[in-house]
Amino acid sequence: MNSEQQYITLYNDNAELIKSHSADVLNAVRDEAFENFRRMGFPSKKVERYKYTDMAALFAPDYGLNLNRLDIPVDPYEAFRCDVPNLSTSLYFVVNDQFYTKALPKVTPGDGIIVDSLAHAAVEHHDIVAKYYAKAAKMKEDAITALNTMLAQDGLFVYVPKNTRCDRTIQVINILRSDVDMMVNRRVLIVLEEGAEAKFLFCDHSADDRNFLATQVIEAFVGDNANLELNCLEETHYKNVRVSNVYIDQQRDSRVNHNVITLHNGTTRNQLDLVFKGEGAECSCNGCVIADKQQHVDNNTLIDHQVGHCTSNELYKYVLNDASVGAFAGKILVRHGAEKTLSQETNQNLCATKQARMFTQPMLEIYADDVQCNHGSTVGQLNDAALFYMQQRGVSAEEAKLLLEFAFVNEVIDKMELEPLRDRLHHLVEMRFRGKLNKCEGCKLCK
Repeated sequence: MNSEQQYITLYNDNAELIKSHSADVLNAVRDEAFENFRRMGFPSKKVERYKYTDMAALFAPDYGLNLNRLDIPVDPYEAFRCDVPNLSTSLYFVVNDQFYTKALPKVTPGDGIIVDSLAHAAVEHHDIVAKYYAKAAKMKEDAITALNTMLAQDGLFVYVPKNTRCDRTIQVINILRSDVDMMVNRRVLIVLEEGAEAKFLFCDHSADDRNFLATQVIEAFVGDNANLELNCLEETHYKNVRVSNVYIDQQRDSRVNHNVITLHNGTTRNQLDLVFKGEGAECSCNGCVIADKQQHVDNNTLIDHQVGHCTSNELYKYVLNDASVGAFAGKILVRHGAEKTLSQETNQNLCATKQARMFTQPMLEIYADDVQCNHGSTVGQLNDAALFYMQQRGVSAEEAKLLLEFAFVNEVIDKMELEPLRDRLHHLVEMRFRGKLNKCEGCKLCK
Protein backbone atom coordinates (compact mmCIF):
# COMPACT_ATOMS: atom_id res chain seq x y z
CA MET A 1 0.00 0.00 0.00
CA ASN A 2 1.47 3.39 -1.00
CA SER A 3 1.56 6.40 1.28
CA GLU A 4 -1.58 8.03 -0.11
CA GLN A 5 -3.66 4.88 -0.12
CA GLN A 6 -3.24 4.16 3.57
CA TYR A 7 -4.69 7.57 4.44
CA ILE A 8 -7.46 7.23 1.86
CA THR A 9 -8.39 3.86 3.36
CA LEU A 10 -8.11 5.30 6.87
CA TYR A 11 -10.59 8.06 6.09
CA ASN A 12 -13.00 5.82 4.18
CA ASP A 13 -13.10 3.42 7.13
CA ASN A 14 -13.23 6.00 9.92
CA ALA A 15 -14.86 9.17 8.56
CA GLU A 16 -17.94 8.89 10.77
CA LEU A 17 -15.83 8.14 13.84
CA ILE A 18 -13.64 11.19 13.17
CA LYS A 19 -16.69 13.42 12.75
CA SER A 20 -18.40 12.10 15.88
CA HIS A 21 -15.50 13.32 18.03
CA SER A 22 -15.23 16.76 16.45
CA ALA A 23 -17.49 19.75 15.70
CA ASP A 24 -19.82 20.62 12.83
CA VAL A 25 -17.69 23.53 11.62
CA LEU A 26 -14.64 21.30 11.25
CA ASN A 27 -16.72 18.50 9.75
CA ALA A 28 -18.31 20.80 7.16
CA VAL A 29 -15.10 20.92 5.08
CA ARG A 30 -13.74 17.49 5.98
CA ASP A 31 -15.12 15.54 3.00
CA GLU A 32 -14.04 18.25 0.57
CA ALA A 33 -10.54 18.14 2.04
CA PHE A 34 -10.51 14.37 1.61
CA GLU A 35 -11.44 14.67 -2.07
CA ASN A 36 -8.68 17.24 -2.55
CA PHE A 37 -6.13 14.97 -0.90
CA ARG A 38 -7.25 11.98 -2.95
CA ARG A 39 -6.95 14.07 -6.12
CA MET A 40 -3.47 15.45 -5.35
CA GLY A 41 -1.78 12.73 -3.32
CA PHE A 42 1.45 13.51 -1.53
CA PRO A 43 3.57 16.03 -3.45
CA SER A 44 6.63 14.57 -5.14
CA LYS A 45 9.92 16.40 -5.43
CA LYS A 46 8.78 17.50 -8.88
CA VAL A 47 6.34 19.86 -7.17
CA GLU A 48 8.20 23.15 -6.90
CA ARG A 49 7.37 23.92 -3.27
CA TYR A 50 8.29 20.41 -2.10
CA LYS A 51 11.41 19.75 -4.14
CA TYR A 52 13.72 19.48 -1.11
CA THR A 53 11.71 17.10 1.12
CA ASP A 54 10.32 13.65 0.28
CA MET A 55 6.86 13.91 1.80
CA ALA A 56 5.62 10.47 0.75
CA ALA A 57 8.53 8.84 2.59
CA LEU A 58 7.79 10.83 5.77
CA PHE A 59 4.16 9.69 5.81
CA ALA A 60 4.82 6.08 4.76
CA PRO A 61 5.23 4.53 8.26
CA ASP A 62 2.12 3.20 9.97
CA TYR A 63 1.53 5.60 12.86
CA GLY A 64 -1.19 5.30 15.47
CA LEU A 65 -3.93 7.95 15.68
CA ASN A 66 -6.12 8.80 18.64
CA LEU A 67 -9.37 9.03 16.66
CA ASN A 68 -11.47 8.04 19.70
CA ARG A 69 -10.04 10.99 21.66
CA LEU A 70 -8.92 8.77 24.52
CA ASP A 71 -7.54 10.67 27.48
CA ILE A 72 -3.74 10.39 27.46
CA PRO A 73 -2.40 10.80 31.00
CA VAL A 74 0.16 13.56 31.32
CA ASP A 75 1.23 16.11 33.86
CA PRO A 76 2.24 19.02 31.62
CA TYR A 77 4.12 20.76 34.42
CA GLU A 78 6.15 17.59 34.96
CA ALA A 79 6.80 17.07 31.25
CA PHE A 80 7.59 20.73 30.65
CA ARG A 81 9.88 22.88 32.77
CA CYS A 82 11.25 25.16 30.08
CA ASP A 83 9.45 28.40 30.97
CA VAL A 84 11.06 31.61 29.83
CA PRO A 85 12.17 33.61 32.90
CA ASN A 86 10.71 37.09 33.38
CA LEU A 87 8.20 36.61 30.56
CA SER A 88 4.72 37.13 31.95
CA THR A 89 2.56 34.74 29.95
CA SER A 90 -0.82 33.09 30.01
CA LEU A 91 0.30 29.46 29.73
CA TYR A 92 -1.77 26.88 27.86
CA PHE A 93 -1.05 23.29 26.86
CA VAL A 94 -2.00 21.24 23.83
CA VAL A 95 -1.31 17.53 24.37
CA ASN A 96 -0.79 15.98 20.95
CA ASP A 97 -3.70 17.67 19.15
CA GLN A 98 -6.06 18.17 22.10
CA PHE A 99 -6.50 21.39 24.07
CA TYR A 100 -5.66 20.57 27.70
CA THR A 101 -8.39 21.84 30.03
CA LYS A 102 -6.98 20.52 33.32
CA ALA A 103 -4.23 23.14 33.61
CA LEU A 104 -5.58 26.55 32.61
CA PRO A 105 -3.81 29.79 33.63
CA LYS A 106 -5.05 31.63 36.70
CA VAL A 107 -4.51 34.96 34.96
CA THR A 108 -6.27 35.21 31.60
CA PRO A 109 -5.02 37.36 28.69
CA GLY A 110 -7.79 39.97 29.12
CA ASP A 111 -11.52 40.66 29.03
CA GLY A 112 -13.30 39.52 25.91
CA ILE A 113 -10.36 37.48 24.66
CA ILE A 114 -11.18 33.85 23.95
CA VAL A 115 -8.56 31.09 24.27
CA ASP A 116 -10.20 27.70 23.98
CA SER A 117 -10.34 24.29 22.41
CA LEU A 118 -11.13 24.72 18.72
CA ALA A 119 -13.76 21.97 18.81
CA HIS A 120 -15.43 23.54 21.87
CA ALA A 121 -15.26 27.06 20.45
CA ALA A 122 -16.84 25.82 17.22
CA VAL A 123 -19.94 25.09 19.29
CA GLU A 124 -19.88 27.97 21.79
CA HIS A 125 -18.78 30.60 19.23
CA HIS A 126 -20.07 28.97 16.10
CA ASP A 127 -20.49 32.11 13.98
CA ILE A 128 -16.94 33.37 14.57
CA VAL A 129 -15.26 30.02 13.93
CA ALA A 130 -17.42 29.29 10.88
CA LYS A 131 -16.55 32.70 9.41
CA TYR A 132 -12.80 32.03 9.47
CA TYR A 133 -12.08 28.29 9.68
CA ALA A 134 -10.43 26.88 6.52
CA LYS A 135 -10.80 30.23 4.74
CA ALA A 136 -7.07 31.03 4.51
CA ALA A 137 -5.67 27.48 4.40
CA LYS A 138 -5.13 26.37 0.81
CA MET A 139 -6.56 22.88 1.05
CA LYS A 140 -7.36 22.86 -2.69
CA GLU A 141 -3.72 23.53 -3.58
CA ASP A 142 -1.68 21.91 -0.82
CA ALA A 143 -2.02 18.18 -0.10
CA ILE A 144 -0.62 18.39 3.44
CA THR A 145 -3.13 21.10 4.35
CA ALA A 146 -5.89 18.95 2.86
CA LEU A 147 -4.70 15.93 4.87
CA ASN A 148 -4.66 17.95 8.08
CA THR A 149 -8.13 19.36 7.37
CA MET A 150 -9.63 15.93 6.79
CA LEU A 151 -8.12 14.42 9.96
CA ALA A 152 -7.89 17.28 12.51
CA GLN A 153 -10.42 16.92 15.32
CA ASP A 154 -9.31 19.66 17.73
CA GLY A 155 -6.70 22.29 18.35
CA LEU A 156 -6.54 25.88 19.57
CA PHE A 157 -8.81 28.88 18.99
CA VAL A 158 -7.84 32.43 19.93
CA TYR A 159 -10.06 35.47 19.37
CA VAL A 160 -9.12 39.06 20.23
CA PRO A 161 -12.01 41.57 19.85
CA LYS A 162 -11.88 44.96 18.17
CA ASN A 163 -9.45 47.48 19.69
CA THR A 164 -8.44 45.03 22.42
CA ARG A 165 -4.85 44.62 23.51
CA CYS A 166 -3.82 41.28 24.93
CA ASP A 167 -1.93 42.23 28.09
CA ARG A 168 -0.04 38.97 28.47
CA THR A 169 1.80 36.89 25.92
CA ILE A 170 -0.16 33.75 25.06
CA GLN A 171 2.26 30.87 25.47
CA VAL A 172 1.18 27.53 24.04
CA ILE A 173 3.12 24.36 24.81
CA ASN A 174 2.55 21.62 22.26
CA ILE A 175 3.50 18.38 24.02
CA LEU A 176 3.82 15.13 22.07
CA ARG A 177 2.95 12.29 24.43
CA SER A 178 2.39 8.60 23.60
CA ASP A 179 3.41 5.08 24.53
CA VAL A 180 3.40 4.06 20.84
CA ASP A 181 4.43 5.73 17.59
CA MET A 182 1.87 8.45 17.00
CA MET A 183 0.55 10.76 14.28
CA VAL A 184 -0.91 14.07 15.46
CA ASN A 185 -2.97 16.51 13.37
CA ARG A 186 -3.25 19.86 15.12
CA ARG A 187 -5.22 22.93 14.05
CA VAL A 188 -4.83 26.54 15.21
CA LEU A 189 -7.17 29.44 14.40
CA ILE A 190 -6.19 32.99 15.43
CA VAL A 191 -8.50 35.95 14.80
CA LEU A 192 -7.47 39.53 15.58
CA GLU A 193 -10.22 41.99 14.85
CA GLU A 194 -9.64 45.62 13.85
CA GLY A 195 -7.13 47.39 16.11
CA ALA A 196 -6.43 44.25 18.18
CA GLU A 197 -2.97 43.30 19.42
CA ALA A 198 -1.56 39.97 20.63
CA LYS A 199 1.75 38.16 21.07
CA PHE A 200 2.16 34.38 20.88
CA LEU A 201 4.88 31.92 21.77
CA PHE A 202 4.37 28.36 20.52
CA CYS A 203 6.82 25.78 21.88
CA ASP A 204 6.97 22.25 20.48
CA HIS A 205 8.31 19.50 22.77
CA SER A 206 8.37 15.70 22.87
CA ALA A 207 7.69 14.05 26.22
CA ASP A 208 8.37 10.45 25.12
CA ASP A 209 11.06 8.63 23.21
CA ARG A 210 8.76 7.57 20.37
CA ASN A 211 8.44 8.26 16.67
CA PHE A 212 6.06 11.18 16.18
CA LEU A 213 4.58 12.65 13.01
CA ALA A 214 2.92 16.02 13.66
CA THR A 215 1.04 18.03 11.06
CA GLN A 216 -0.05 21.51 12.00
CA VAL A 217 -2.04 24.17 10.18
CA ILE A 218 -2.17 27.68 11.64
CA GLU A 219 -4.59 30.23 10.21
CA ALA A 220 -4.16 33.82 11.42
CA PHE A 221 -6.45 36.68 10.40
CA VAL A 222 -5.06 40.12 11.21
CA GLY A 223 -7.62 42.91 10.86
CA ASP A 224 -7.19 46.59 10.00
CA ASN A 225 -4.57 48.25 12.22
CA ALA A 226 -4.08 45.01 14.17
CA ASN A 227 -0.71 43.81 15.45
CA LEU A 228 0.38 40.15 15.66
CA GLU A 229 3.65 38.69 16.88
CA LEU A 230 3.89 34.94 16.30
CA ASN A 231 6.94 33.09 17.64
CA CYS A 232 7.34 29.35 16.97
CA LEU A 233 10.10 27.43 18.75
CA GLU A 234 10.86 23.76 18.13
CA GLU A 235 12.85 21.70 20.64
CA THR A 236 11.83 18.11 19.94
CA HIS A 237 14.11 15.13 19.21
CA TYR A 238 15.63 13.19 16.32
CA LYS A 239 12.65 10.81 16.02
CA ASN A 240 10.22 13.66 15.41
CA VAL A 241 8.77 14.66 12.04
CA ARG A 242 7.09 18.07 12.03
CA VAL A 243 5.16 19.51 9.08
CA SER A 244 3.75 22.96 9.80
CA ASN A 245 1.83 25.20 7.39
CA VAL A 246 1.11 28.77 8.49
CA TYR A 247 -1.39 30.96 6.63
CA ILE A 248 -1.63 34.66 7.50
CA ASP A 249 -4.11 37.18 6.05
CA GLN A 250 -3.24 40.84 6.64
CA GLN A 251 -5.65 43.73 6.23
CA ARG A 252 -5.03 47.49 5.94
CA ASP A 253 -2.25 49.01 8.09
CA SER A 254 -1.76 45.77 10.02
CA ARG A 255 1.60 44.56 11.27
CA VAL A 256 2.94 41.01 11.65
CA ASN A 257 6.21 39.79 13.16
CA HIS A 258 6.65 36.05 12.53
CA ASN A 259 9.67 34.17 13.87
CA VAL A 260 10.38 30.45 13.54
CA ILE A 261 13.30 28.93 15.46
CA THR A 262 14.46 25.32 15.06
CA LEU A 263 16.85 24.39 17.87
CA HIS A 264 16.50 20.62 17.90
CA ASN A 265 14.53 18.29 15.67
CA GLY A 266 14.49 15.26 13.43
CA THR A 267 12.88 16.26 10.14
CA THR A 268 11.08 19.58 9.89
CA ARG A 269 9.24 21.32 7.10
CA ASN A 270 7.80 24.78 7.77
CA GLN A 271 5.68 26.56 5.18
CA LEU A 272 4.53 30.17 5.45
CA ASP A 273 1.96 31.77 3.15
CA LEU A 274 1.33 35.43 3.96
CA VAL A 275 -1.09 37.57 1.95
CA PHE A 276 -1.41 41.35 1.98
CA LYS A 277 -5.07 42.19 1.40
CA GLY A 278 -5.06 45.81 2.56
CA GLU A 279 -2.73 48.72 1.79
CA GLY A 280 -0.21 50.01 4.30
CA ALA A 281 0.42 46.63 5.93
CA GLU A 282 3.88 45.35 6.78
CA CYS A 283 5.47 42.10 7.92
CA SER A 284 8.79 40.88 9.26
CA CYS A 285 9.35 37.14 8.74
CA ASN A 286 12.46 35.60 10.24
CA GLY A 287 13.90 32.13 10.71
CA CYS A 288 16.83 30.60 12.58
CA VAL A 289 17.96 27.00 12.11
CA ILE A 290 20.64 25.14 14.03
CA ALA A 291 21.11 21.57 12.85
CA ASP A 292 23.64 18.77 13.14
CA LYS A 293 23.86 14.97 12.90
CA GLN A 294 21.32 13.84 10.24
CA GLN A 295 18.75 16.55 10.89
CA HIS A 296 16.75 18.02 8.02
CA VAL A 297 15.09 21.46 8.05
CA ASP A 298 13.15 22.87 5.09
CA ASN A 299 11.60 26.36 5.22
CA ASN A 300 9.36 27.45 2.34
CA THR A 301 7.75 30.89 2.20
CA LEU A 302 5.42 32.85 -0.08
CA ILE A 303 4.79 36.55 0.55
CA ASP A 304 1.89 37.60 -1.68
CA HIS A 305 1.61 41.37 -2.30
CA GLN A 306 -1.93 41.61 -3.67
CA VAL A 307 -2.26 45.36 -3.03
CA GLY A 308 0.08 48.32 -3.08
CA HIS A 309 1.94 50.29 -0.40
CA CYS A 310 2.90 47.21 1.64
CA THR A 311 6.31 46.27 3.09
CA SER A 312 7.80 42.84 3.67
CA ASN A 313 11.17 41.95 5.19
CA GLU A 314 12.41 38.38 5.33
CA LEU A 315 15.58 37.01 6.93
CA TYR A 316 16.42 33.30 7.36
CA LYS A 317 19.74 32.02 8.69
CA TYR A 318 21.02 28.45 8.97
CA VAL A 319 24.00 26.94 10.79
CA LEU A 320 24.58 23.36 9.65
CA ASN A 321 27.00 20.91 11.24
CA ASP A 322 27.84 17.23 10.65
CA ALA A 323 25.73 15.74 7.81
CA SER A 324 22.64 17.90 8.37
CA VAL A 325 20.61 19.23 5.45
CA GLY A 326 18.97 22.63 5.18
CA ALA A 327 16.67 24.08 2.53
CA PHE A 328 15.15 27.50 2.00
CA ALA A 329 12.84 28.50 -0.85
CA GLY A 330 11.15 31.87 -0.63
CA LYS A 331 9.05 33.70 -3.19
CA ILE A 332 8.00 37.34 -3.18
CA LEU A 333 4.99 37.73 -5.47
CA VAL A 334 4.03 41.29 -6.47
CA ARG A 335 0.75 41.26 -8.36
CA HIS A 336 -0.63 43.71 -10.94
CA GLY A 337 -1.57 46.96 -9.26
CA ALA A 338 0.60 46.44 -6.16
CA GLU A 339 2.52 49.68 -6.71
CA LYS A 340 4.88 51.15 -4.11
CA THR A 341 5.73 47.68 -2.79
CA LEU A 342 8.86 47.47 -0.63
CA SER A 343 10.35 44.02 -0.16
CA GLN A 344 13.63 42.53 1.03
CA GLU A 345 14.36 38.78 1.14
CA THR A 346 17.65 37.46 2.53
CA ASN A 347 18.86 33.93 3.19
CA GLN A 348 22.32 33.43 4.72
CA ASN A 349 23.77 30.02 5.50
CA LEU A 350 26.80 28.64 7.25
CA CYS A 351 27.94 25.09 6.46
CA ALA A 352 30.36 24.40 9.29
CA THR A 353 31.40 20.97 7.95
CA LYS A 354 32.13 19.60 4.50
CA GLN A 355 29.33 17.05 4.87
CA ALA A 356 26.58 19.60 5.54
CA ARG A 357 24.33 20.51 2.62
CA MET A 358 22.28 23.63 1.97
CA PHE A 359 19.75 24.25 -0.81
CA THR A 360 18.62 27.83 -1.31
CA GLN A 361 16.21 29.39 -3.80
CA PRO A 362 15.13 33.01 -3.21
CA MET A 363 12.68 34.21 -5.88
CA LEU A 364 11.02 37.41 -7.06
CA GLU A 365 7.94 37.47 -9.30
CA ILE A 366 6.91 41.02 -10.12
CA TYR A 367 3.99 42.23 -12.24
CA ALA A 368 3.86 45.87 -11.09
CA ASP A 369 5.91 48.99 -11.79
CA ASP A 370 7.30 51.41 -9.22
CA VAL A 371 8.40 48.81 -6.67
CA GLN A 372 11.59 48.28 -4.66
CA CYS A 373 12.31 44.57 -4.28
CA ASN A 374 15.58 42.86 -3.48
CA HIS A 375 16.57 39.29 -2.76
CA GLY A 376 19.75 37.35 -2.19
CA SER A 377 21.36 34.34 -0.58
CA THR A 378 24.81 33.22 0.53
CA VAL A 379 26.28 29.85 1.47
CA GLY A 380 29.68 29.81 3.11
CA GLN A 381 31.95 28.28 5.70
CA LEU A 382 33.55 29.66 8.83
CA ASN A 383 36.03 32.44 8.21
CA ASP A 384 39.51 30.90 8.54
CA ALA A 385 41.10 34.30 9.10
CA ALA A 386 38.73 35.08 11.97
CA LEU A 387 39.33 31.65 13.52
CA PHE A 388 43.09 32.15 13.26
CA TYR A 389 42.85 35.67 14.70
CA MET A 390 40.97 34.48 17.80
CA GLN A 391 43.25 31.48 18.35
CA GLN A 392 46.28 33.79 18.21
CA ARG A 393 44.74 35.61 21.17
CA GLY A 394 44.27 32.54 23.32
CA VAL A 395 40.78 31.44 22.28
CA SER A 396 40.56 27.71 21.65
CA ALA A 397 39.55 26.51 18.18
CA GLU A 398 36.30 25.03 19.53
CA GLU A 399 35.37 28.21 21.39
CA ALA A 400 36.25 30.39 18.40
CA LYS A 401 34.00 28.27 16.17
CA LEU A 402 31.16 28.58 18.68
CA LEU A 403 31.54 32.36 18.96
CA LEU A 404 31.41 32.82 15.18
CA GLU A 405 28.34 30.60 14.84
CA PHE A 406 26.62 32.36 17.73
CA ALA A 407 27.31 35.81 16.27
CA PHE A 408 26.00 34.65 12.90
CA VAL A 409 22.48 33.80 14.14
CA ASN A 410 22.15 36.66 16.64
CA GLU A 411 20.72 38.97 13.98
CA VAL A 412 17.60 36.82 13.69
CA ILE A 413 17.06 36.48 17.44
CA ASP A 414 17.42 40.22 17.93
CA LYS A 415 14.43 40.82 15.64
CA MET A 416 12.08 39.36 18.26
CA GLU A 417 10.14 42.02 20.13
CA LEU A 418 9.83 40.14 23.43
CA GLU A 419 13.00 41.01 25.34
CA PRO A 420 12.83 38.12 27.88
CA LEU A 421 12.37 35.70 24.98
CA ARG A 422 15.38 37.17 23.18
CA ASP A 423 17.51 36.78 26.32
CA ARG A 424 16.33 33.21 26.83
CA LEU A 425 17.02 32.28 23.21
CA HIS A 426 20.53 33.72 23.39
CA HIS A 427 21.13 31.30 26.27
CA LEU A 428 19.46 28.33 24.56
CA VAL A 429 21.36 28.90 21.30
CA GLU A 430 24.66 29.01 23.16
CA MET A 431 23.76 25.78 24.98
CA ARG A 432 22.78 24.22 21.66
CA PHE A 433 26.13 25.07 20.07
CA ARG A 434 27.94 23.69 23.10
CA GLY A 435 26.10 20.38 22.74
CA LYS A 436 24.36 20.79 26.11
CA LEU A 437 20.85 21.14 24.66
CA ASN A 438 20.16 17.67 23.37
CA LYS A 439 16.39 18.06 23.26
CA CYS A 440 14.80 20.75 25.37
CA GLU A 441 16.47 22.05 28.47
CA GLY A 442 14.81 20.93 31.67
CA CYS A 443 12.28 18.53 30.19
CA LYS A 444 11.80 14.97 31.39
CA LEU A 445 13.79 13.41 28.57
CA CYS A 446 16.88 15.43 29.43
CA LYS A 447 17.13 14.12 32.98
